[in-house]
Amino acid sequence: MLLSAIQSFTLLDYPGQSACIVFTPGCNFRCGYCHNPEFVLPEKIQQIRHTFIPESIFLHFLEKRRGLLDGIVITGGEPTLMGDLLPFMKKIKEMGFLVKLDSNGNRPEILSEAIEKNLVDYIAMDLKTNFAGYKNLVGKLVRTEKIAESINLIMRSGVDYEFRTTLVDEIHSKEVMEDMRSMIRGAKRLYLQQFRKEKTLDPRFESFQAFSSERLKETIAFFSEDIESVDIRL
Repeated sequence: MLLSAIQSFTLLDYPGQSACIVFTPGCNFRCGYCHNPEFVLPEKIQQIRHTFIPESIFLHFLEKRRGLLDGIVITGGEPTLMGDLLPFMKKIKEMGFLVKLDSNGNRPEILSEAIEKNLVDYIAMDLKTNFAGYKNLVGKLVRTEKIAESINLIMRSGVDYEFRTTLVDEIHSKEVMEDMRSMIRGAKRLYLQQFRKEKTLDPRFESFQAFSSERLKETIAFFSEDIESVDIRL
């Protein structure tokens, strides 16, 4: 398992649990607002490859965190691209830790297997935009039918979950968000994240704008009509 970085402690990324975060390199999306391009772009990944952490070192780290951490967050990049993701999750589960998996939802077959084998306790799926806007925002490798499959799978799985959306003023119009609300109608939880333009994969996004405070409040109320819990994650 390739691990590009570790954050040793967080109380924010796994709701209700103390956790550490492991990052995997590589992604099949090219979201312009992505603030982790070093874990996405092949040329940047190559520059930091010498700093990658061996799986054995990470598992040794976990041995020392028994009783101190509740869970592990696996994020990226896009973790479902890793061929040994599921065996890695199994090792973590066998050590007694909870596993939270972050995903863009483009590989529902991996999510399905993780759920079926009881390897995941919490799934966080990014909801980027409406189906019509996905390819323009994230690139040609997206399959919107896969996104729809992942949404349905997660909501029916019985595994705890959240959807999360990074809001960009120039992308998320009222019409787009109406479509997005219908895509996850009846969902348990949605976190809204403010766009940060200080560091973006696509330099063009540095001129884009985050939602105003007033529009953000309106957006919370808008999604709350069809979703159980809507909140802001800073």
